[in-house]
Amino acid sequence: MAEQTPLLDQLISALKLLPGVGQKTAQRMAFHLLKVDKDKARALGTTIVQAVDTIRHCERCRNYTENQICDICASASRKVSQMCIVETPTDVMAIENGTSYNGVYFILMGKLSPLDGIGPDQIGLDQLEHRLQSGDLKEIILATSSTMEGEVTAHVIAEMAAKYELKTTRLAQGVPIGGELEYLDLNTLAQAFNTRTDYQ
Repeated sequence: MAEQTPLLDQLISALKLLPGVGQKTAQRMAFHLLKVDKDKARALGTTIVQAVDTIRHCERCRNYTENQICDICASASRKVSQMCIVETPTDVMAIENGTSYNGVYFILMGKLSPLDGIGPDQIGLDQLEHRLQSGDLKEIILATSSTMEGEVTAHVIAEMAAKYELKTTRLAQGVPIGGELEYLDLNTLAQAFNTRTDYQ
């Protein structure tokens, strides 16, 4: 087996930190970075360093931002009476790009999972409760995943919201548009039956 330089090994190991990147993909990425225009590779490195040093969590919703408050929380056009609670910043992007939702968010940065050492402190439930106490909110939209951990997280948050008499809704789950029943997994089909609504 051909040996690589120690620095190339370090680069490959560093790239393996990215989700879904194994040894072979990391090698391809490393070789590509060394093969492309060196200025472009340096620009990538500089951007990564700047992002890591500058981007932080929004003080209100915990989304990523370069300022104390993110653009969504700072916007005067957002409906502050409605808060959608999601697990990750990518969930926010999906909702923003795929719906007409115009409320605010709270990003948990995960979900409750005691076996993985993720408890209320790790997902910011104390900060969320402070938001629930604010008096501005009228509706909480629970948009956590339909996994067991996501459901437990939604249940805990719903109980918190009930203390402040806030309307709590959950994203509908079940049969996707264009989906055929024979191809659905049993959990999705069961969820579709359990969350069925009146036909109009």
